[in-house]
Amino acid sequence: MKKKIILSALLGATTSLMALGGEHAYLYKDPRIMGMGGANVAVGGYSTSIFSNPAGLAQIEKNHGFVVDILGLGVAASSGISDFLDDIDGAETDSQMTEVLQKYAGEHFHVGVDNYMAVSKNSDAFAWSVGLLVAADVNMMAHPNGSTNGGLLVTSSRAYAGVLLGAAKPYETDYGRIDVGMSLKFISQNSYEGSLGISELLDDEEDLGQKLQDKYEKSSSGFGLDLGVTWYPFADNYWNPAFGMSILNIGSMGMDDNFGGQPLTVNIGASVTPEVAFVNKLVLAIDYVDMFNANSVRIYDFSTNDEVTFTDYSEADFMKRIRLGASARLIDNSYFATTVNLGMYQAAYTAGVDLQLTVLKLNFATYAEQVGTGSVDISDRRYMVQLGIGW
Repeated sequence: MKKKIILSALLGATTSLMALGGEHAYLYKDPRIMGMGGANVAVGGYSTSIFSNPAGLAQIEKNHGFVVDILGLGVAASSGISDFLDDIDGAETDSQMTEVLQKYAGEHFHVGVDNYMAVSKNSDAFAWSVGLLVAADVNMMAHPNGSTNGGLLVTSSRAYAGVLLGAAKPYETDYGRIDVGMSLKFISQNSYEGSLGISELLDDEEDLGQKLQDKYEKSSSGFGLDLGVTWYPFADNYWNPAFGMSILNIGSMGMDDNFGGQPLTVNIGASVTPEVAFVNKLVLAIDYVDMFNANSVRIYDFSTNDEVTFTDYSEADFMKRIRLGASARLIDNSYFATTVNLGMYQAAYTAGVDLQLTVLKLNFATYAEQVGTGSVDISDRRYMVQLGIGW
């Protein structure tokens, strides 16, 4: 509680301090999972389950044979970001740019692109997956009165790529089936944390991305190990309950001091999959992630344009860690499949639709990211769309 009070005071006491790093660490957000509140620790079933619990690979359906995703191009953006960027681009004088920064002061904007390609298979012996991730995301916030030239556009952004290898094996015991999973990943990234003043925003000789790269680029890379387990205690129960736990990012990922760092987190979840008439598959799930509060809020000091300093404060916001989800697969055949997803993520609703027509996949989802913490509410509603080719 004391840390929350200190954090609130820091955010409100002076305009030179700002939190832009309150989003929980992640490498990939699958719209199929985010539509159902991001709850997947005790669900699995996708190649992307490797990002939440590698034991979930054992839930890939065996009758699908090799599951190949040769393209999974996704785009995510905050609501209102188009107007924000148009206003930034349309400002031509110091006073106009200051007005834009004042208009959007305190609002958080996000743009992300990613592509995850994978080959997976669930055989009689074990399940495995090999994936390649390429992604980038940009986070921005207007800060109108933080420097001598009238304002700043602050950002924490990154571009990264990596290889992921995962495997899971089921074991039949006297206490039910237990799926055990493990994954290894190598991630390399360039991160950009800093600010651009009004004069730099108005300078058309060099684009904003190049300016950030020239001033703030930091490179890092590292390996991480993930472990997971899912327990199915009752084989023939109507509800088919499951309980999962994962430990992600074991070992040094080599990027803790930069935006995009991946702290070691312990995550738990539970799910039920009852058989319901007229529904091909229904899943209800709940997760509690980052049990030991490894994620932090980064408070930046933008008192000057040329040097950025920050302090990381631990936070223990319960609601940021709760994820609830429901997924209903309505149709699933060789030619067409559709699933509707609903949920709650960080105390805000989520929704999504997954469509597949032979080898073409189209997924939509919306969720709200809470980049504040406790009494500091900075909610960023985002919309995701993904176009994929796979079978």
